[in-house]
Amino acid sequence: MATKPLDRLMFAQGGKCFFCSKPLPKSEASVEHLVTSSRGGANSDDNCVACCKSINTLLGSMSLKEKLRVVLNQRGDFICPNARATDSDLKDEAPTTPTARKSDAAPKVPAPPKAKPDNYTVVLNDLKKRAAARPRKVETLKSTIRATIKNAKSTISESQLDTLIKHLAVNGKVVIDGEKVSYSL
Repeated sequence: MATKPLDRLMFAQGGKCFFCSKPLPKSEASVEHLVTSSRGGANSDDNCVACCKSINTLLGSMSLKEKLRVVLNQRGDFICPNARATDSDLKDEAPTTPTARKSDAAPKVPAPPKAKPDNYTVVLNDLKKRAAARPRKVETLKSTIRATIKNAKSTISESQLDTLIKHLAVNGKVVIDGEKVSYSL
């Protein structure tokens, strides 16, 4: 029986995402072609890696040169764009499911907790609404994010704030040039 490409890649990569090096559950894994099929890339293991579905989506049909630019822009600390699944710094709290009580009757299945939007989504939606009134300097952007998160009845540390801004940049939502900020929302 032949081994599936994803299984081979996951084994070769030690069960970690090729790009962010975080443990990669098979349910969150996908095969990324370094040179896309649409650009003549082969389906061989030499041209494929296992990565988070969110990174695969982000890289899409970019050329190899564009993909390298995304990786190099991380400056050695690749941040997965799937903040909810891989970056606990951006989470407010991990939702917990209450355990069923023991009883003679069959346990009731608890209702799933209401998902609270993560800070990244809250900030991104706020920036989209602001249109021409978006902050143009990094410090103003940080203040705006702090206020937005506070209005969403949450808190954010300085490291979480920096990570969130990195995510915005990685996902191409903001471009930071020195102290200036521009947007692609």
